[in-house]
Amino acid sequence: MLKNLAKVYSAELEGINAKLIEVEVDLNVGLHAFNIVGLADKALNEAKERVNSALKNSGIKPPNRENRKITVNLAPADIKKTGSQYDLAIAVGYLLATKQIGDFETKDKIFIGELALDGRLRPVSGALNIAEMAREQGFKYLFLPSENANEAAVIKKINVVALGTLEDAIEILEGRKTLMPATFADSPLGENSAPDFSEIKGQENAKRALAIAASGGHNLLMIGPPGVGKSMLAQALVAILPELSFIEAIETTKIYSAAGLNQSGLMKERPFRAPHQTASIAAIIGGGTQPKPGEISLAHRGVLFLDELPEFQKNILEALRQPLEAGAVHVARAKSSIIFPAKFTLVSAMNPCPCGFYGDAEKECDCSAYEVIKYQKKISGPLLDRIDLQIKVPRVKIAELREKRAVEPMSGKIKKNVENARKIQEHRFKKLKIKTNAEMSSKQAEEFGALDASAEKFLSTLDKTRLSPRGYYRLLKTARTIADLEARESVSAEHLAEAYSYRLREEI
Repeated sequence: MLKNLAKVYSAELEGINAKLIEVEVDLNVGLHAFNIVGLADKALNEAKERVNSALKNSGIKPPNRENRKITVNLAPADIKKTGSQYDLAIAVGYLLATKQIGDFETKDKIFIGELALDGRLRPVSGALNIAEMAREQGFKYLFLPSENANEAAVIKKINVVALGTLEDAIEILEGRKTLMPATFADSPLGENSAPDFSEIKGQENAKRALAIAASGGHNLLMIGPPGVGKSMLAQALVAILPELSFIEAIETTKIYSAAGLNQSGLMKERPFRAPHQTASIAAIIGGGTQPKPGEISLAHRGVLFLDELPEFQKNILEALRQPLEAGAVHVARAKSSIIFPAKFTLVSAMNPCPCGFYGDAEKECDCSAYEVIKYQKKISGPLLDRIDLQIKVPRVKIAELREKRAVEPMSGKIKKNVENARKIQEHRFKKLKIKTNAEMSSKQAEEFGALDASAEKFLSTLDKTRLSPRGYYRLLKTARTIADLEARESVSAEHLAEAYSYRLREEI
């Protein structure tokens, strides 16, 4: 280490992945100045004020008492640096450069954390992501705020050092305080607030479609008049989805951590996201000045519920097409392209017309034929082609709603059937990177379809239909899931017929 020059390490989030950043602190003779270079944003440039106050209030001589020029360089210089997570690294680098802390090995340590003016450390986003990068890069220690410790400790083979204050960091680095790596404390699964299937009166066809959607990860569209329980059905889907696997939990937690929505540890429940129709395209798809995950990525390995589907902006609906097919969204920028995972199950709901009562047996529709067609055409054919299950949700009669009978909980039993179907798929795809039938390519749909003679005969009758090639392969995937629910090795005409019934639509 050169005289009056120190180098420590920190990290920058780019999408959901962390990149290693070198924090170099150099002291020069001259009038006092404190400059941060290396493509830093405003929040990062304000770090010098936070570092000054934190050092002063920790009993250490701060930079503004030095009659020297202080330069902090963040390398590589072509990566834009954002946020306040560099505070701790800058403070430690300054202490090393000014010899106010004893020398220690810096090559195996990463420092992240925002400093309060009194020297406390505040949590930052992306602790899990940074811990994963640190392990891959061969670092041994990650110093961070105590609130982030449990999340980062999920990653093995990296010592996570939880800090309450800047003084804690100094004492540990100088050996005056024992370094005790944090251990991951797994939290129990929270209470499921989703409604049980038994609470939903009638709607047996919708419940069956939900079980198929949960089993194979298929997209679902519910069409029906207002107030018939479409939103309740969508919420009930969460109760029958299998628990997140450890790998899925890591994937989901990384996304939420990068978005600044998680600091407590590993996420255990599958996400359910229900954005409003007025949300912007950046909020739904992802992006922004500093690209962040959108709702479709926050719904990764879970459910994205779009209520009143035609009310969403057309450009948003069309932007969903690529992620639904690829399971990821590419956010392109001038200098780079960021990929956010987006393997979600789309559950959507809509009325059949603007007033909501077209085709309703109880209430007459007052929309003109033109208004009905115009409303339904808001959902394009290519988007509908990507939705495997399209069902009508009719009005339930008052007499059926008032009927009182002892009803046992249903969601638990359905969930077991869903889990069994998922295990069959897990075994089927053990050598592939996919997890559900909905993720199969057209080639894989043919390979794993296992059609029996009756199914082959049924398919020969579909030549006269308007089924597109994409629709054909999605039909095979849905039929494969229905067969898996019944634990059948081969797909029969009965399975194909049921799958095809979910693609028939009279109004849309």
